[in-house]
Amino acid sequence: MLRGRFGAALDALVARLNASIHFDQRLAPEDVAASLAHARMLGDRGILPKRAVRRILRELPRVLADFEAGRIPLDESLEDVHMHLEHALTERIGEDGKRLHTARSRNDQVATDIRLYLLRRGIPELRSAITALMTALVGQAERHVETVLPGYTHLQRAQPVTLGHHLLAHVEAFERDRGRLDDSARRMNRSPLGSGALAATPFPIDRRQVARALGFGGVT
Repeated sequence: MLRGRFGAALDALVARLNASIHFDQRLAPEDVAASLAHARMLGDRGILPKRAVRRILRELPRVLADFEAGRIPLDESLEDVHMHLEHALTERIGEDGKRLHTARSRNDQVATDIRLYLLRRGIPELRSAITALMTALVGQAERHVETVLPGYTHLQRAQPVTLGHHLLAHVEAFERDRGRLDDSARRMNRSPLGSGALAATPFPIDRRQVARALGFGGVT
């Protein structure tokens, strides 16, 4: 819409509002992992020339290393991490960098990156933090087995309980939260790459090859 309908450049305020690079830059490792798997599949299926695939596979990890080291400056005109990486790759290897996006939409690319991030880092890190908190609460509960305090119901003192018992109630709640995280991980363990912008792609891709390479349990 922007490039097709408007002739003037985007206002700086709108460009700043539209840019997501300041928070989605964390997806860089997952974006590169998905792109490498996608490139290999494109080569195996004969969609991209082997020479182009070799150049992509050689240079893209170097782009990631430079990005993570801060050697690639953030540019709000490029909007997001995906364009930053693609732009840097294209600057280094020319048109072959643009060919990486063959048979792929930004829609399924972003969805894949987010799922990979959550499965590889987001959920494991959050689960680990919850487990550490539960361990700390259990430790406090053991110290207060005999610390009596009133238990309330309907804002009235109802029964005597212990502080240890009260703390363990929170431990049980966090255990349910861990179960919810495990359930969400099972649900998202499917690769959306290959879905395209809406109704897949006419290219003869192999979605399952990419899903296996990325460690997904299947495809959407």
